[in-house]
Amino acid sequence: MTVQIREIDVREAGRLADAGAVLLDVREDDEWAAGHAPTATHLPLGRLGDIASVASPSTPIVAICRSGNRSGRATEALTAAGYDVVNMAGGMTAWAAAGLPVVGGNGAAGTVI
Repeated sequence: MTVQIREIDVREAGRLADAGAVLLDVREDDEWAAGHAPTATHLPLGRLGDIASVASPSTPIVAICRSGNRSGRATEALTAAGYDVVNMAGGMTAWAAAGLPVVGGNGAAGTVI
């Protein structure tokens, strides 16, 4: 069975987050520490099996990575598992390019790597 991956842009991702969706950043620890969306939750792609610790199947999720590729894989896997998830097209690169805030692991201004 093929899973349809739904994609949204950064502005829609922000609106969904404001409405209670989990911004799920699936990048590696060093990427997260360098810079992430301020309200995002970190769960690296390799630990996606731990999703129940951050969201229930009824919680809307916006999957995020650097460019949209890894989060696309996360979106596919979580959708197949019954989660309500969309992929943020362009990832954190698009988020930062849109002028949206990026914070580092210490809370100061961050950068996307």
